[in-house]
Amino acid sequence: MANRSAEVARCFASRTWKSAAVSNAKQLRLDVVVVGGGPAGLAAATTAAEHGQRVALLDDNPRLGGQIWRNGTSAPDSHGAKYWIGQVAKSSVQVIGGARVFSAGSQFVEAETDAELLQIHFEKLVLATGARELFLPFPGWTLPNVMGAGGLQALAKGGLPVAGKRIVLAGTGPLLLAVAAYLAEHGAQVICICEQAAWSSLVAFGLATLRFPAKAREAMALRYKSRGAKYWTASWPVAAMGKERVEAAAISRNGRVREIACDYLGCGFHLIPNIELAQMLGCRIAEGFVATDEFQETSRPGIYCAGESTGIGGMELSVAEGRIAGHAAAGSREQAKEFFALRERYRGIAKAMNAAFQLRPELAKLAKADTLLCRCEDVSLGLVQKHDSWKAAKLHTRCGMGPCQGRVCGSAVKFLLGWSVEWNRPPIFPVHCSSLAGVQRENEL
Repeated sequence: MANRSAEVARCFASRTWKSAAVSNAKQLRLDVVVVGGGPAGLAAATTAAEHGQRVALLDDNPRLGGQIWRNGTSAPDSHGAKYWIGQVAKSSVQVIGGARVFSAGSQFVEAETDAELLQIHFEKLVLATGARELFLPFPGWTLPNVMGAGGLQALAKGGLPVAGKRIVLAGTGPLLLAVAAYLAEHGAQVICICEQAAWSSLVAFGLATLRFPAKAREAMALRYKSRGAKYWTASWPVAAMGKERVEAAAISRNGRVREIACDYLGCGFHLIPNIELAQMLGCRIAEGFVATDEFQETSRPGIYCAGESTGIGGMELSVAEGRIAGHAAAGSREQAKEFFALRERYRGIAKAMNAAFQLRPELAKLAKADTLLCRCEDVSLGLVQKHDSWKAAKLHTRCGMGPCQGRVCGSAVKFLLGWSVEWNRPPIFPVHCSSLAGVQRENEL
């Protein structure tokens, strides 16, 4: 550790090294820059390029598609991955994969790839940063093979062998069905799907989806594919047990707790919007999401936002918002208006979904005083509860100061303790010292 600290100190003390970082930075000037390669970003970039704009699409993953479409380009529908990724490939959009935007200003973004530092200047910016899974702590949640439901699916897509593995899925929302269907198709033994919402809430949501026949058919198809798994409502995990890895999950169902032997426990307690970049840029945040006007423009003129970071609503809503943002960023507001009705249609089902799958208050009581809240810095919930704010807890316990920068524990704290948690200082993600030096030098010029 001492050697590492000395090395970092020498790096920041060297003005020659700092200048080299800047001189090696690749400079780009574009009309529209889109951050995020999921459904909203793909639609926004393609739409803006249709107007002859010089467009760049940045994503932190080497492959486009976002969390929902990554490695899944076989969707036949016109709003699916195959269509939109194909549209980008045929367009003039400059795709920059593996680029993590870690700093931004009113007219530029700073991004780091494995090979270079990018300084990209823009006239208009579209934020399509998507969402991540919400993790709620409970005893044993840090055991190996306890992970996010979506994360488990992503690992399976990446080659994790799940055939024959006993899997319990728990949490809330349609994502559980999608994950169960995928895992079952690849040979996993999905024992049960534990949905924390009550049966009455699911019935209400099912009735709401009747106005959207395609969504109803999709839900039924997913349930058919996962028909081997029991589907329990009013159920949630209270503990994970095991020595070197999870061996069983304790599930509360209708007030009674039972243990279920498993090899994996995938938990997904809804989604959290990625709003850190928007906060850094000074965009107004309302009820935890980026606030936008009817053209998807934020409170900062020239900066637009589309997709899950404006409200959790699913792929179709994200595409509609992306198209509106793309047209508006290119200066074609009349064409943007053509998608207003479609957006409102999908907002209706999003509203019904969010009402049906609201987290019940019992989930805030699962973690005990000795349960780890911050896995990065090994901080328990009890230590955090001794303080009265997120800022105070960070200062005294280092909670939220690890590699994830509070994305896991900070999101949990908002639900568990009701604290306000904000991220508004660069870097958004961990980066190389040379990139930090480049940003500092750029701001000095």
